[in-house]
Amino acid sequence: MFEEASTWHYAVAFVLFLILGAVGHVCRAVFNVLPDRLSDKPMLDLMISDGYNMDDHILGTEYDDAGYYRLDSWRNFRNSTLGCGFTGIAVMLCSEGASGVIAHGIETGFAWLWDLFLYRLQTLRWL
Repeated sequence: MFEEASTWHYAVAFVLFLILGAVGHVCRAVFNVLPDRLSDKPMLDLMISDGYNMDDHILGTEYDDAGYYRLDSWRNFRNSTLGCGFTGIAVMLCSEGASGVIAHGIETGFAWLWDLFLYRLQTLRWL
């Protein structure tokens, strides 16, 4: 159905997954209504808090004094972006269908941007 993904598809997809991870980092920090950590004891937080899980404990996710996910932490940003990037590439490598769909989406997106650029050149009016 879809053509195979080549190496440059993986590179473009990795950059897109990094951007998706950055958006996820910002959304987790900005739109979080309840704090992730409710106490200073990690095991208690794992049981009673919805947003704090074992991955946060292992990766060393940073929180502010009130227990909210820190937006200004480079460690949180790195964990979110690289986690999303490598997970996306792993899914593409393990599933031929997923890599074909993502490659088709990248090709369609570039074709759409190229057509938009040509349309803007045609409608350009010099003052």
